[in-house]
Amino acid sequence: MAMHVSGACFSVFSGSRVGNIKAVASEGFATVKTAEDKVKLGGSDLKVTKLGVGAWSWGDTSYWNNFQWDDRKMKAAKAAFDTSLDNGITFFDTAEVYGSRASFGAINSETLLGRFIKERKQRDPEVEVTVATKFAALPWRLGRQSVLAALKDSLFRLGLSSVELYQLHWAGIWGNEGFIDGLGDAVEQGLVKAVGVSNYSEKRLRNAYEKLKKRGIPLASNQVNYSLIYRKPEENGVKAACDELGITLIAYCPIAQARLKTS
Repeated sequence: MAMHVSGACFSVFSGSRVGNIKAVASEGFATVKTAEDKVKLGGSDLKVTKLGVGAWSWGDTSYWNNFQWDDRKMKAAKAAFDTSLDNGITFFDTAEVYGSRASFGAINSETLLGRFIKERKQRDPEVEVTVATKFAALPWRLGRQSVLAALKDSLFRLGLSSVELYQLHWAGIWGNEGFIDGLGDAVEQGLVKAVGVSNYSEKRLRNAYEKLKKRGIPLASNQVNYSLIYRKPEENGVKAACDELGITLIAYCPIAQARLKTS
């Protein structure tokens, strides 16, 4: 994702419409302008702001932040969080592998987001925060129970009893049918409001959609790399399938990790 240490942005596309969005974020400041209206994710009842903030960089020391995390970067991330809320952006996307403990000095991104939410609610109890996180399809994970176990661990780190959107971060080497079952179980157990996938091909997207449909559960979204200079979703059938099936395409890296800039 993008926008240096403070956070990343992603855009939510509903059909062919794209919201009028401008965003700037850096270590020292973050300013945002976005339409106040929200979009519904697929066939779910969940509505989110058209622009979201991705927390990939928060706490990370393996790809972002020059391999170190310190108080200055913590303050920058917190400033991005608060400024986003102050300007009407309430949709935050994280994942269990962001800020992985396998990286020296890293702090889990879910833990940071949960901390920021708690601190904000202490002074503004009515503030709205919509949280999305993701399941990592690691090779040793098998079956629907692995999804539920990982989700409960994520909820513990976030300090929440449920999240609005839970996504499969990528397709696994095996076990994907069970992972889809786990998403359905999470909805039925009230742990999530909506479910989605990320980095799914057209074929896998259709399979997941049909499997959930049999249980009366909509596949709300597919989060993929999509920008003006990376338009593969238009070429490989993913965007067309999303439009056809009523699945919302969530674009990460919409400014191509700062290679595209707004004026």
